[in-house]
Amino acid sequence: MTRHIEKRNLPYTPEQLFTLVAEVDKYSEFLPWCLSSVIKKREGNTFYADLVIGYKVVREKFGSKVVLMPNERIDVEYLSGPMKYLTNQWKFIREQDGSCTIDFYVDFEFKNRFLQSLMGAFFNELVRRMVSAFEERAGQLYGKNGIKRSGQVPDVQSET
Repeated sequence: MTRHIEKRNLPYTPEQLFTLVAEVDKYSEFLPWCLSSVIKKREGNTFYADLVIGYKVVREKFGSKVVLMPNERIDVEYLSGPMKYLTNQWKFIREQDGSCTIDFYVDFEFKNRFLQSLMGAFFNELVRRMVSAFEERAGQLYGKNGIKRSGQVPDVQSET
């Protein structure tokens, strides 16, 4: 079992960050190691997506069900691929200054012990890079400073 929790306060609104994370079909444009991202089917606030993740000789396809609670939360349920299980959740918390604290949680285990041990060694760094890629994408889409805050630096908290 590998688990990671990351919280970051970012100078963007919950609506902006929710929209960014919910656009799974655009992940391959900016997420490291995401080779393909396709939404296969939509049903209201739920959709089904496939991601192909690859690095060097490793290439795996993941199927998931994504449930959207607009501007508040995104839950990801693992359906198919190389995992025993995968749980993933994003929460978007509006702060008094208009900024958003994202609360990201992921817990997973690979079926293959080799992949599990390989990922375990690099997992925390991979998740940090992934969350940073979302932050960089927000800067590209909404401006580097997002909503104006006087000299405030984004707050980052990680827990494994």
